[in-house]
Amino acid sequence: MRCLLCANECQVGEGEIGYCGLRTAHQGRLLHLAGTPARGLLHWYRDPLPTNCVAMRVCAGRGQRGRHNLAVFYGGCTFNCLFCQNWHYRDLLPSRAEIAIIRTQGSEAPTRSRRRRGLSAQGLAAVADPSTFCVCYFGGDPSSQMPHALASAMLLAERGVVVCWETNGAANPRLMARAVELSLQTQGTVKFDLKALDENLHFALTGLSNRQTLANFAQAARRFAERPEPPLVVASTLLVPGYVDAEEVARIARFIAGFSPHVPYVLLGFAPNFYMPDLPCTSLRHAEEAEAAARSAGLANVQVANRHLLSCDY
Repeated sequence: MRCLLCANECQVGEGEIGYCGLRTAHQGRLLHLAGTPARGLLHWYRDPLPTNCVAMRVCAGRGQRGRHNLAVFYGGCTFNCLFCQNWHYRDLLPSRAEIAIIRTQGSEAPTRSRRRRGLSAQGLAAVADPSTFCVCYFGGDPSSQMPHALASAMLLAERGVVVCWETNGAANPRLMARAVELSLQTQGTVKFDLKALDENLHFALTGLSNRQTLANFAQAARRFAERPEPPLVVASTLLVPGYVDAEEVARIARFIAGFSPHVPYVLLGFAPNFYMPDLPCTSLRHAEEAEAAARSAGLANVQVANRHLLSCDY
């Protein structure tokens, strides 16, 4: 059985589990363990504005004090980043024992914890209240549960909630286009995490190609001029020491500037985590060189975030 939700397009055999951990095959059909409008594996919380969202400096919510962002943290991802800062999303994934139960009893079968039974798109939309200004879908990544995210986003948009995304950009292009359209209509922002432009480097850091990410970013960035304020599209890159240097940032920046020099670009400081606990934090010199390289490559709106993480030098 072939899943078409993301760039991986997993071919899932009987009893096998897809790359994201949320697809399996049973009795000749593809079984979605989560990510449908009826059931998303996630947790959510109310994040007071302004918050630490990557796009906060330029997004519609930056002046909305007293209101909050509905932060939706999906369990599941389509990449396997060695430096993952949110690797705890894996705690939400169903175990093999739970998957065996679901195969025999259906997706509503009881599991070990209440949170793993999931939440419907309608149920998620219902938690919004009059103080909810925006919703942001991240994780993990929303790409592995995009049907659920889009269904809840449409319900929230009908209630006047601004719809935003933080994503690796690997979703099916048709689904990604719908996400971009919802953000365009609601004054939201789509933040693409461009981890590397060089495909080999991207493979080394994430285990996967970046071709669909770059294609989806291009599709969205071509629409940037339709609403530059607040910006429809924002890009970010994590400055991984020894891997993502100023030269790689310049290549990414030239790619972005090819669509518009005004697309905001956020450079993020790295902190040791997951499979890269022995690397240092990004140095101040590394961050400043990367910022200068991005500006020289043609981008006018470049910011170094997470400055509190920066180290003195390597």
